[in-house]
Amino acid sequence: MMVTDPIADLLTRIRNALTAKHDGCIVPYSKMKESIVQILKDEGYISSFEIVETGGCKNINIVFKYGRKFERVITNLKRISKPGLRVYCGVDDLPRVLDGLGLAIISTSKGVMSDRNARKSKVGGEVLCYVW
Repeated sequence: MMVTDPIADLLTRIRNALTAKHDGCIVPYSKMKESIVQILKDEGYISSFEIVETGGCKNINIVFKYGRKFERVITNLKRISKPGLRVYCGVDDLPRVLDGLGLAIISTSKGVMSDRNARKSKVGGEVLCYVW
């Protein structure tokens, strides 16, 4: 199956699985998706992930994190830069999601990183998505 926007597909699969209160979800593998999922893990939005190879194709198995009363840690995910409209920002214009409570994932020249790490590295780039 050909996907036009793989990042939007990743975010939609995560959003749908969280809405259905699944323990996790499986998404097709790519290096960009692995970087995004690694940031979600490092920031504490997901419990864990692993790369699984089945039948010659790689997949990413994501395990979600829930609160004590089974409330979602990830409230929402929003795709910002789309194939039809790319959104770039410099280091001074990096977005703050919910005044720092959320997370913006940025694709920079030094790799995919969170908005906090991009500010520390003093580098801007393409704003991929918001997570809160």
